[in-house]
Parts: sequence; structure tokens; C-alpha cells
Amino acid sequence: MEEAGGSEQRDLWGAIKPYLEKESLAAFFVGVSSGFPYAMIGATLTTRLAQDGIDKPTVTAFTLAFLVYNLKVFWAWIVDGVRIPVLSSLGQRVSWMIFSGLFVIGAVVNLALVDPSQDLAATIFAAVLVGVAGATFDIVIDAYRIETLKPYQLGTGSGMSQYGWRIGAAGAGALALVVAARHGWTAAYLSCAALALPAMITALILGEPARHEVAIAKKGIAEVWQSIAGPFGEFFQRHGAWLVLAFIMVHKIGDTLANLTFRLLFDDLGFTNDEIAIYDVGIGFWAFIVGIFVGGVLYSRMGLKRSVLIALILMAISNVSFAALAATGKSNLGMAAAIGFENFASGYGGVVVVAYFSALCDLRFTATQYALISAAASVVGRLLTGTTAGGMIEWMGYVGFYLLTTLLALPGIILFWWMMRTGLVDDAVGTAGTEPARDRT
Repeated sequence: MEEAGGSEQRDLWGAIKPYLEKESLAAFFVGVSSGFPYAMIGATLTTRLAQDGIDKPTVTAFTLAFLVYNLKVFWAWIVDGVRIPVLSSLGQRVSWMIFSGLFVIGAVVNLALVDPSQDLAATIFAAVLVGVAGATFDIVIDAYRIETLKPYQLGTGSGMSQYGWRIGAAGAGALALVVAARHGWTAAYLSCAALALPAMITALILGEPARHEVAIAKKGIAEVWQSIAGPFGEFFQRHGAWLVLAFIMVHKIGDTLANLTFRLLFDDLGFTNDEIAIYDVGIGFWAFIVGIFVGGVLYSRMGLKRSVLIALILMAISNVSFAALAATGKSNLGMAAAIGFENFASGYGGVVVVAYFSALCDLRFTATQYALISAAASVVGRLLTGTTAGGMIEWMGYVGFYLLTTLLALPGIILFWWMMRTGLVDDAVGTAGTEPARDRT
């Protein structure tokens, strides 16, 4: 049986070639736009709040704005079925790409204009609004990427999407730090808003995805209900669906809990904005890029199951490096090593895990099902970060905290290994992992 995701054994050139195909290049450009809203309410906002003198529990509580991404499943069905007046002539996915891109730009501009030190409530509202806009943008981008890529391109296409995501997130983060140091945070956020444009332009150039399927015409109440319930019903009717969902929910708890607190560690260790930009954004970026490339190649050569298992192990071990950095104190070499290893593991894991999640979708319900999967993948970690991370760091210190995040990664590793052994990984794959593009001519 061919592995989930349509992966085949190829020589080295065969593994590299799909990166140069138009579908993979499209995944790259939409990925750029997907990454930057996350940075605006993630590490960048954490740094902004910390430098404004906001206490740690409040800063980590702001990560609850990310929970909006976990709620996107509740309105993803709208992206799948509701037509936007005027813009709908461009196609369902393209019209929503334009609409959600404009929404993101407006939300980031709004966040640029608030002052956390003067009005924390307004900052909270602005951050949540960016989360809503970014989550909606992600729904559209994920559906566009999955429906554009052919099954054999899921690994490399996910890699290109991760390349783009990292460039968008790291580029926005670095740009914001540099501009903020010279012209203030308002100018920094305003300068990043234009990063929504690559996805909008890509959608206009390529048009509707070749594999997009309309599940049902949404006209009456019954049809609307079917558009909401259908994606969930189809997914949970698959063999082992609940165990697959359990894996999705637990596999990244430790990684999410750790990643959203790195900037607090750097700030407490005394790293400057420029040092963070060089080591966290600079070295981290290139390590991530290498990890993505390795992930794409190994996905093609090793297949989905083994490459995902390796990714889970690497991501768990990477948190230990930050415990070591916290134990040794400020060290440029230590920061470079920790950031390099963590980003390599995240880049590699991002490719193969996203490819697996993409293959789980039914092409009739791509937006809604991928929203469910991606939301479930981080909800527990984000909730724990927003409600307990700051207090846990103050109670047990950074070393104990990062060792704990490593232990929290073990259930996901064990569960996926068991799914491999019992065949559940293959059984739960949807049509996105098996069905080729239809001829539209």
C-alpha cells in the first residue's frame, strides 16, 4: 500500500524538482502572508509589552489572543460556502483571499495605533482582532494550498509553505524590531502590514485551485446546516478518527508551551533587540530553512510515517537546549546553538507534520477540516501558555519549565508510534492525500 500523502521513493533530483513547480511556488508566497500576523501578536508583541514594563503573567496572558486561531473551525464553513458579493466572480477561494487579506491589513494598522502602556484594554482588543483576521486568512490560505497541490506535492508544497511562513514571520519580526528601535512601535507595525499582499497577488495570478470541489449549494436552512455539520461528520466516520484527533491535540503541547516564552527568557537574560534580531531571527531563520529542506527531501525518500516520528522526537529534544541556555546564562554562542537546533527541528517537523495534516482533509471540506486539525494541534499548549506559563516560570524557573515541556512531548510520540503499528495513520487519510487534480478543460 502506498503511504498516506502519495509519497513515493525518488532520487535526489526527483525530491528537489517539485520545489520548482508552480504549485509549490504558490504555496511559498501564500505562506509568506500566513506567517506575519502570527508574529504581530506573538514574539513581536511580547517584546513590545516587556519593553513597556508589563509584568510576566500579563505578557503571557496575551498569548490567549492565539486562541482565536483555535476557534476558527467555527466559522471556517463560511469560507467553504458563503459567496462574497462582487468579488465572487473571481472564484470562491480567490475572493476570500482578497477579502481576508484586506481584513488583516486593517487589523494590523489598528494594533499599530494603540499604546499598551496607556490603554491595555484597547491593546487586548486590537491583538484579538489581529488574531481573528489572521485566523480567517489562514483558513483561506490553507485551503488554497491544499487544493492547489497534487498529492505527491504535499511534502514539498508543505515545505515551501513553511519556507514562506518563516520568511513572513521572521521578516516581520526582524523588520519590526529594527524599525521600532529607530522610529517606534507604531511605525514598526505599519511597515509590516504590506506582507498580506503576496497571498492576494498569488491568488489573482493563479486563479481558483484545480482540486477545489463544491460540496453542496448553500441555499436553504437544511443545506446550511449540512455545510456546518458535514465536514465533522465525514471526518469522525473514519476508522480511528478520535485517536487521530487525540494525537493532533497532544503532539505539540510541549513545543507550543516552550515557543511562546522564548522572548521572555531572552529579555531576562539581558539580550538586546539587535542581538535577538541577529540570533533569534537571523540564525533561527537559516536553521529553519535548512530544516524545511531536509524535511521535504526525507518525506519524499522515507515516507510520511517514519519522517513524522523523527520530527516528533527532534521537537521534544529541542526544548532541552533552552533549559541549558537558561542554566548557563547569557551567551551568544549558547543562544545561537539553542535557536539553531530548535528551528531546524521546527522546520523539519513543520514540513512532514503539515503534509500529514493536509492529507487528512476531504477535498469537499478542505477549509473546515484543516481548520479543525490546525486548531486542535495547538489549543492545549496555547491555553496552558496563556493561563499558567508565566506563573510556572516564576515558580520553578526557566530550567525546570523547559525540562517539563520536554516531558509533555512524550505522549504524542508514543501515540503516533502506536498509530503506525496499528495502521491508523493510513486508515484516516482523506481524498486530499489520494485524489489527483481533475481536468477542468
